[in-house]
Amino acid sequence: MGKKIGAVLVIALLCIGIGLACLSAGTDSKEDGENGDRLQVVCTVFPAYDWVCRIAGEKVEPVYLMDTGVDLHSYQPSAADFVAIAECDIVIYVGGQSEAWMQAALDNSVNEDLQILNMMELLGDTVKEETLTEGMQEEQHWFRTEEETEYDEHVWLSLRNAEVICNAITKALVRADKENAAYYENRNQEYQQELAKLDKAYADMVAKAATRTLLFGDRFPFRYLTEDYGLEYYAAFPGCSAETKASFETITFLAEKLESCQFTGVLILEDSSPEIAQAIIANTKDKDQSIFVLDSLQSVDRTKIEEGVTYLSVMENNRIVFGQALGMEEEANGID
Repeated sequence: MGKKIGAVLVIALLCIGIGLACLSAGTDSKEDGENGDRLQVVCTVFPAYDWVCRIAGEKVEPVYLMDTGVDLHSYQPSAADFVAIAECDIVIYVGGQSEAWMQAALDNSVNEDLQILNMMELLGDTVKEETLTEGMQEEQHWFRTEEETEYDEHVWLSLRNAEVICNAITKALVRADKENAAYYENRNQEYQQELAKLDKAYADMVAKAATRTLLFGDRFPFRYLTEDYGLEYYAAFPGCSAETKASFETITFLAEKLESCQFTGVLILEDSSPEIAQAIIANTKDKDQSIFVLDSLQSVDRTKIEEGVTYLSVMENNRIVFGQALGMEEEANGID
């Protein structure tokens, strides 16, 4: 519930100044500078930004709001973000509770032709409810009522979801810029082939794996990916949890699973502390399992982009790490 309260406060503060901000920025900023004729596409998360770059190339002016590397669940929009959304041609966002502030931004749009792509709405009934699985620690304020269902927001961590969303992005680009329709469609077709190729590589890896179960000493945002390939999992917290400290019961449960199921190691997320994973390992008999790091693509900053990080490069590296955790012989970056 803390996310909702924070979002409401941010929206209230930003809406007070959004009118003045729009006036000061002007509604004709697209006419200024060398990028004036290009479509303006605002993306909240890195995967959407990277998909736009791959499909649209130099024909758009993409704006990536979370380029400082802030996590989706803790992101607070600025007045400048509201202005960018108000003036853009296409906005692409996840659509979960973490982005409750987006509606206020959309209400201030000055573009009557604005196209809105809500990724969770695009995926429809395939979006998963946030669930507590065996051994998973319940967040202190994490609950569900009949009126309020929390959904797993990490929809981009499925290559099959990416295919659907990229097709929708392409259609939006074509509607906004019919003269370059063939360009967008051809680039999307090429990208769809790359997504399908990596999807097959994941499926082939799982088919050969020694186990079909994973163990996370962290939040678990990979539910969409694991369900794509029929994988099971144990984890310390749900994917959208804000918890960082695991209880003794959670650690001992995961340690018992780590030992009894003979997993090769414990998985954690990029930028997470390894303390929980280390505690899990310390509570096993052998105490020599590895810690493997996966990237949830939630904190890709501008520096990483300049270094050449892409959605496909991260998902390929994740495939290798998953392979190691599933008992494959491929190398992955483990830490002792």
